[in-house]
Amino acid sequence: MHEILVLYYSHTGAVKEMAQLVARGVEQVPGCAARLRTVPKVSGVSEAVAPAVPEVGAPYAEHKDLVECIGIALGSPTRFGNMAAPMKYFWDSTGELWLKGTLSGKPAAVFTSTASPHGGQETTLISMMLPLLHHGMLILGLPYTEPELMSTAAGGTPYGASHQSGAEGGRPITDHERRLCIALGRRLSEIALKISVG
Repeated sequence: MHEILVLYYSHTGAVKEMAQLVARGVEQVPGCAARLRTVPKVSGVSEAVAPAVPEVGAPYAEHKDLVECIGIALGSPTRFGNMAAPMKYFWDSTGELWLKGTLSGKPAAVFTSTASPHGGQETTLISMMLPLLHHGMLILGLPYTEPELMSTAAGGTPYGASHQSGAEGGRPITDHERRLCIALGRRLSEIALKISVG
């Protein structure tokens, strides 16, 4: 069984739900399984340390998760048009993998959630692509052959799946957003299998 890493950070739960939908899409492809992982919050107090294992939800990601999986789906909420600090902090720790070229040639995809309709979804998706490109990964988006891209009135971009969660973070994921998350996971799995198996 080949695994796809679905790595996310979620503050209000919307990105976590998106990650689960992406994972569902991953597992629609025979021979693929999703490995869900998250990252701990970053503390403004330098002495603060997160527990080694989260109390609830997915385990924290380790570098071996990046190495062992054949593709990566990366999700973060928007922070002023950029990925959230915990996700950036995790990627800042991957210099050794970069030096070795460990992730070069692996496919990757991105997804995000914002509070407002013009809250920086596309720039956040692009910001998540930057470390992946530096690692030599192959970036996959959502093609316009996915009909929801033309009909969605909420989230959804060719750069990756997205969701507008509302100011309080409680707006449910729409049917279009749901289908685009699943499509992103499925597409990533299909292409990762072609690359790794041949």
